[in-house]
Amino acid sequence: MTILDSETKAVETPDDHGDELRLWLRLLTCTTMIESEIRSRLRERFEVTLPRFDLMAQLDKTPDGMTLSDVSKRMMVSNGNVTGLVERLVESGHVDRRTSSTDRRVQVIRLTRQGRAEFRKMAAEHERWIAEIFGDLGSKDVADLMKLLAKTKASAKKAVTARMA
Repeated sequence: MTILDSETKAVETPDDHGDELRLWLRLLTCTTMIESEIRSRLRERFEVTLPRFDLMAQLDKTPDGMTLSDVSKRMMVSNGNVTGLVERLVESGHVDRRTSSTDRRVQVIRLTRQGRAEFRKMAAEHERWIAEIFGDLGSKDVADLMKLLAKTKASAKKAVTARMA
């Protein structure tokens, strides 16, 4: 028995949906499948959630640390969401938090030595998983998709900007 997703249902009745909608459903299906698999693997292998992994990835790029506000902007989530993630990572010893030397109202967070070491193990395995997931694509396929997705992103950005004007 084949499990049907939204994209498959749209393909079965192509007259009901335009090409752009089918494209959107295909992108959404791919994203959902890949994200779900990565979430499962992170949980099974490292007992970590994708949001915690993402937060640690942001902090790994900035050894001197980041403010909660900067992390929130980079991750495109609310400060409240970041605060909860930070609390759990501080408790587990992966992140430390200190008051900013320039503004006592601002908290700066960074990976601890333990957090950095554990994150780098996770990141290496994560990279192998991504390579496995995209393993059937050749280098030309990847390059072509990157170009097309850049155009897609620019088109979406243009539509959003036009709506906001």
